[in-house]
Amino acid sequence: MTRIVVLGIPGEDGLWAANLDTGTVTPLAVPASGNLKLADDLRKAGATITVGVNLATLATSDGVEDPSGGFYDTGPSGGFYDT
Repeated sequence: MTRIVVLGIPGEDGLWAANLDTGTVTPLAVPASGNLKLADDLRKAGATITVGVNLATLATSDGVEDPSGGFYDTGPSGGFYDT
């Protein structure tokens, strides 16, 4: 079974599909109906929706390629960690 995580980032209209098995991230077509559309509409209105994910955070890259490279250690007042 393929493991895919659907992501939406505040300020972006589109959704992304991260395929954990292939290591790829691709844009999704805008959902026209169904539960994904309902969830997308809610997130665009400001809701945070998590299902089956126990850690998700947005971090800016700014030249840092490895998310374990210590940029979470700087904290929300500086560095790369976004709250």
